[in-house]
Amino acid sequence: QVQLVESGGGLVQAGGSLRLSCAASGLTFNNYRMGWFRQAPGKGREFVAAITRSGGDTLNANSVKGRFTISRDNAKNTVYLQMNSLKSEDTGAYYCAADRTYSSGTYLSRNAATYDYWGQGTQVTVSS
Repeated sequence: QVQLVESGGGLVQAGGSLRLSCAASGLTFNNYRMGWFRQAPGKGREFVAAITRSGGDTLNANSVKGRFTISRDNAKNTVYLQMNSLKSEDTGAYYCAADRTYSSGTYLSRNAATYDYWGQGTQVTVSS
């Protein structure tokens, strides 16, 4: 019943911007940390960014710091990834994921195994 649906991918030129969205259903959205991962052809899944349940704290991969921003709108059950200054190295399939891990405090993970639910991905291609 849980469903995560990514959208917003496409073809962009290097230096351009793109905003990805992930709409969640079938879960209590406020109870889940959310993350974004990406996967280039022939490579493993790579952590991009994560956000706390309230949206008050974020965690970003070093490769995207200063360029990408993760955010969420709990009223819309949606998490976003704003991508600026895109590089050819950013090309890949982007996946959103939901982490139901209980914690009494702030908790975010870079480990894909931590996440319980995954979307099917949206393709981002950056031309050079």
